[in-house]
Amino acid sequence: MQIEVSSKNMPFLECFSSETRVKMIELLGEAPLNIKQLSQRLEISSAIVTKHIQKLEQAGIVRSENVTGVRGTQKICYLQLEQATLQFKSKKPYEHPTTTVAIPIGQYASFDVNPTCGLASPTQLIGVLDDPRYFADPQHVQAGILWFGSGYVEYRIPNFFHSNQKLRTLEISFEICSEAPGFNENWPSDISFSINDKPLGQWTCPGDFGKHRGVLSPDWWGNGNTQHGLLKIITVNPQGSFLDGTQISATTIHDLNILFSQDIHFRIASLETSTNCGGVTLFGKQFGNYAQDIIVTMQEDK
Repeated sequence: MQIEVSSKNMPFLECFSSETRVKMIELLGEAPLNIKQLSQRLEISSAIVTKHIQKLEQAGIVRSENVTGVRGTQKICYLQLEQATLQFKSKKPYEHPTTTVAIPIGQYASFDVNPTCGLASPTQLIGVLDDPRYFADPQHVQAGILWFGSGYVEYRIPNFFHSNQKLRTLEISFEICSEAPGFNENWPSDISFSINDKPLGQWTCPGDFGKHRGVLSPDWWGNGNTQHGLLKIITVNPQGSFLDGTQISATTIHDLNILFSQDIHFRIASLETSTNCGGVTLFGKQFGNYAQDIIVTMQEDK
């Protein structure tokens, strides 16, 4: 994100004139927190925290969401902006039109998974644990969390571009971690990604996180289960494929054979042939730490 240094962007620039707001950004960069948790860590009142959060929200740096918990409603705060570049010399770059879609994690188009495996909606388990057949249960579309020890799930991304439009950048974000029985914070997993059968690259997740309860974990979801993952962003553009800004392969947007009127096939896999076959856990907007499904953003070329 580029921010022009000008008076019109003072709400953004003023956010960094306060040491308290900068500390809030640091804390939220580590994990989402509610107002009370921020108040305790900063040793200031909840009322002051709320005023600072409102200013950060107005600037687009932080977003918050009211979540119903055991003891009533709580306001969960998330760091929305990961990076920004200050632009001192004014210019008006071409703005590439974008299209964004959200795909629920249970709305996969195909799968081939092996135990340990399972699915759960925000209210209950779907089918029987460690039985891959239940990934075909019609209720799988309601899944808010799913996990498997090896194999893959594949999603169909709708392509709404017209015949005269060209795709410049494809960005996919999701919350993910390894899959161990119960959980194991030290459980590396080599997770592979592909689009239209073209490999994008591989990322090694460090573990299956369950030590700290997920911000969005439903009340019925036991403490001994996987609680949250890491928010990852895959970007494919004319230069290659990137994960959180780090290049993971030379596969470019032009290599993906994305055609007008044809869906885009996105696969997440834990291959038995990999060095660390540690499985996959995917989180939807009602599980884990991030209130989102699989978010796909497509940017048009000039």
